[in-house]
Amino acid sequence: MLLRSVSNDMGYISSTCRKLYSRFSSQYVITIDEFDGFSVNQIFEAAEIYLDARSSSSTKRVRVRKAEKDDDITVTMERDEVVSDNFDGIRLKWTLNCRESENQILFSPSDLNSSLRSQVRYFQLSFHKKHKHKVFEFYLPYVLKRAKAIREEKKVLKLYTVRSENMYTNLGSVWSSINLDHPATFQTLALDPELKRLIIADLDRFVERRDFYRSVGKAWKRGYLLYGPPGTGKSSLVAAIANYLNFNIYDLELSDLRCNSEFRRLLATTATRSILVIEDIHCTIDMQDPHNKMTLSGLLNFIDGLWSSCVDERLIIFTTNDKDRLDPALQRPGRMDMHIHLSYCTATVFQALASKYLGIQEHPCFEQIEVLIQEVNITPAEVAGELMRHNDTEDALRGLTQFLRVRKNETSS
Repeated sequence: MLLRSVSNDMGYISSTCRKLYSRFSSQYVITIDEFDGFSVNQIFEAAEIYLDARSSSSTKRVRVRKAEKDDDITVTMERDEVVSDNFDGIRLKWTLNCRESENQILFSPSDLNSSLRSQVRYFQLSFHKKHKHKVFEFYLPYVLKRAKAIREEKKVLKLYTVRSENMYTNLGSVWSSINLDHPATFQTLALDPELKRLIIADLDRFVERRDFYRSVGKAWKRGYLLYGPPGTGKSSLVAAIANYLNFNIYDLELSDLRCNSEFRRLLATTATRSILVIEDIHCTIDMQDPHNKMTLSGLLNFIDGLWSSCVDERLIIFTTNDKDRLDPALQRPGRMDMHIHLSYCTATVFQALASKYLGIQEHPCFEQIEVLIQEVNITPAEVAGELMRHNDTEDALRGLTQFLRVRKNETSS
């Protein structure tokens, strides 16, 4: 009884002291929780990025990590550490804290271990209360802006795929990721120069028109349809677009989904500045399959319904080998805004491939090869494969010529 009484008295005294300190202290404290409800708090995420860039020089304890394919060591702020900052003459103090919490399903697209938590982190930002207005109006927006710039500078592109084992449970994230190390760029892509110019111009226009999309009441997204036979470079073009924009890729097989609600769940956990790739769209929605309740109307509702605005600055890229099998409702502007035909190899594409793989701009064999290319259907991937078979330029071109002659004879017979 005595211990309980003393404990209650100490709790009361502690609470009273905190209230008195809060009343008479000149310090103002902002608490920034890691999660807002069941999703990540963007201010916490921005503060973490911003402070990690400062913690190595201003703290005594840090965490370091390095993934196998990362170039640099990542330094992060340790729990209970303090980072000081100065903004326009204001002295600020950041502290990273942690508190116990009941297990919850919490998901951050940037943290694949964030799903099941017994502890949650939070920052406390303290400063003189006379600067309250300036901190809210200028400092926190500055932190958000700097974090975005740092994130883009250090961003390692990711390729996300669905975790099928988590699709029908609440055990964690339904996305898993690996680093996207695909080397394709618009400089290395064997693509018709005029088509390449049109695609780059369209991408540039899209990322610069945030205010325009808002002013006309449209979700900030754009849909591309890549169509053509296998081996014509659809996957390489997707990778080149991701590398050009510095966007992560979410690769989705609609045939893995059982219903529209699962589709919505997946979309709700994707991040901004990303590319959603739906491959082989001509065969992924089978309206006659009784086990697959993923419908065309569900897909259309995502593309231009309310769910289309769940993530900003997103590209949706559909690929198909057979455009004629697509429902016309999918192909109209607003859903598939730009149709990009990737066809068989042409003389122009061959010249780009020869420059890329052999390092030559012209050769006496070019004329004969270009004539043969016009007479047979051969994909850029097949041409590249033949050019890579030999180290010697002469052998590579002779081998390609022979390959084209065989293909022509096979086609004629």
